[in-house]
Amino acid sequence: MYKDHFTDSTRQMRLRFYPAITLTDDQFYDFCQINRELRIEKTDKGDMLIMSPTGGETSRRNSELIIELGNWAKKDKTGVVFDSSGGFVLPNGATRSPDAAWVTRSRLAGLTRKQKEKFIPLCPDFVIELRSSSDSLSILQEKMQEYMDNGAKLGWLIDPVQKKIFIYRPDRDPECLENPKEISGESVLPKFILALDEIWEPKF
Repeated sequence: MYKDHFTDSTRQMRLRFYPAITLTDDQFYDFCQINRELRIEKTDKGDMLIMSPTGGETSRRNSELIIELGNWAKKDKTGVVFDSSGGFVLPNGATRSPDAAWVTRSRLAGLTRKQKEKFIPLCPDFVIELRSSSDSLSILQEKMQEYMDNGAKLGWLIDPVQKKIFIYRPDRDPECLENPKEISGESVLPKFILALDEIWEPKF
């Protein structure tokens, strides 16, 4: 186990475990619980990714996403919203924590109480990743593709740095929107429209 990289240009540090150490999902969950001040993910190869806290503008943007998605979900009632503090164990073995996620209630109903208490063992139906100025765009793009490969139905990579949104759909190349005023949840999130003025320019 050693530090792979940590630079001023990225908020991410990689710790390599495999093949020397292999953590079970329960062991990884316990590790995260005793390091609650950190946001930690695990790749499909077993590497740990440790992210530093975000700055004020990214935090404000993320809260806006959760509020808007949560308000829609309360009216729609077919699914549940999760914030960035929650983890999902994907079918490929990776554990990821998207900035915002939504899962249908019908899929969650198949989980036990114990499974719901820990990292959710499925890929969300919908995910959002929000880029900060210190995030690598290519790393986030790889992460978005991983969600699609593991069963997500729709994903948004929101890049306030360039005012772009990359829309991910299964079995299709990502679509890039340049400085849109709003974005639709399409058939996955019926009638969900996210206005982007607060995302491009957080008002505080």
